[in-house]
Amino acid sequence: METGPKTAAPEETDKTSGAPLRPFDARMLDVGDGHWIYVEEVGRKGGVPAVFLHGGPGSGSQHAHRQLFDPDRFHAFLFDQRGAGRSHPYMSLEANTTEHLIADIERIREHYGIARWLVVGGSWGSTLALAYAEAHPERVTGIVMRAVFLGTREEAYWAFVEGPKLFRPDLYADFVGFLSEGERADPLQAYLDRLANPDVAVAGPAARMWAAYERALSKLAPSETRLGPPAAEGRLPPTAFMEAHYIRKDFFLAPGQLLANAGRLAGIPGVIVQGRYDLLCPPKNAYAIAQAWPDCRLQIMENAGHCISEPGVADAVASAVSELGARV
Repeated sequence: METGPKTAAPEETDKTSGAPLRPFDARMLDVGDGHWIYVEEVGRKGGVPAVFLHGGPGSGSQHAHRQLFDPDRFHAFLFDQRGAGRSHPYMSLEANTTEHLIADIERIREHYGIARWLVVGGSWGSTLALAYAEAHPERVTGIVMRAVFLGTREEAYWAFVEGPKLFRPDLYADFVGFLSEGERADPLQAYLDRLANPDVAVAGPAARMWAAYERALSKLAPSETRLGPPAAEGRLPPTAFMEAHYIRKDFFLAPGQLLANAGRLAGIPGVIVQGRYDLLCPPKNAYAIAQAWPDCRLQIMENAGHCISEPGVADAVASAVSELGARV
């Protein structure tokens, strides 16, 4: 596997020690199909190997995710999935499936000579963590997940339609009100159709509404509880397009695949950190996978929604990472 030029990353500060928290190496890896993915290494060489899988699909890894790994103990790999973040080509949907992403994780592992590693992911990252671990259980020392999403169309429908109808009806009304009368009978499909439209005048406003809606739903107490008209200009939110691509294809998974294959996780220790009031990825998903995977411990955060920034969630994930890392 070839590597491209190394890419500098902005400096961030460790909240505890005040020391710089930044990658000691960052580069672009050629994973084929015309895709190059950004990969950074955090912590120290020779530490406990770990890989972080970001959400979305399409959001990219964030600098704050580095703080989940004690730099004195871990050798962590954070990367931007195909079409996301600093990877190229940006927002490309070509050759961009769950199977491709699983293969990319293996490419990274093989390129860096890692035999086995701890897998960490949240939301869509939990979906990918399960899919990867079920495909390559012999490569996984443990799994830490947040906000479990099992990759089904039913979950997507709950997240964007049924859940908001029940718990955020005013927000849902704004989301649906953006659509024409004829589209409102099936708002999720209407947004998927708009986001697939090659005309940016159609897709752009839909993407901005989608992103604002999802952002408000992700917090227990959002600062914005209603949706105004979408902005007329500015950068388009990439997650809307990537999420729509994956939803249209049922996340490139067979119906119920991840739950049905949970037996492949036997012997792999796991921890799930789950917000009690997560509207996007409700606790029943986390409970279902924990019931099918006896080696997993489910930790419910009683006063949290979906985001890792909800009170106590990031600390709980970091503690779980340290806990499983200590077993390696």
